[in-house]
Amino acid sequence: MPNHVSLDAAAGLLVRSRRIAVVGVSGAGKSTLSQNIVARLGLRYVSLDRDVRWLPGWEVRPRDAQRRLHDGFVAEENWVIDGTTIGLMDTRLSRADLLIWLRVPRRIALTGVLRRVLSSYGQTRPDMAPGCPEQFPDREFLNWIWTFEKRQCPRLFSAIDQHAPDLPVVTLTSRADAARLLAMLNEESPRR
Repeated sequence: MPNHVSLDAAAGLLVRSRRIAVVGVSGAGKSTLSQNIVARLGLRYVSLDRDVRWLPGWEVRPRDAQRRLHDGFVAEENWVIDGTTIGLMDTRLSRADLLIWLRVPRRIALTGVLRRVLSSYGQTRPDMAPGCPEQFPDREFLNWIWTFEKRQCPRLFSAIDQHAPDLPVVTLTSRADAARLLAMLNEESPRR
């Protein structure tokens, strides 16, 4: 069972953490939260979508190349890694100081995806690989979001139990939780 911590405890841990994993369903706000944390703490931002998974034209990078890139980032001393590729969790979780899990209801995730499409359609977002402009979600992507809680959450729990059972995990169930965490982070005095 994961080592769940409260939002208050997470804020104190966050300011002292050098390696932070941010996971959750697409559209939950992982990239936004991650980039805000990076701006406050001065850590390196790694987007699995931009830096590991995708090549231009929405081509998926080969798995062995994804693993090499991912593990190279994980070996560094300071990072916020944004993404939920469970097949790469082993090394990331074992090196992380804190796991932030955005576990929002699917309606919030779907709304987040809709807002993202409306604001960025045809453009490449900063957290996405070059040559991968925002597009309308296809059925497979929408199904990923719709079934995330049932299919992916048990796999994520298993990965945490197997690779980092003592890793502090804070679960954020709303955008308001994420905003509260950032507000508390602003109140803490960063050591960097």
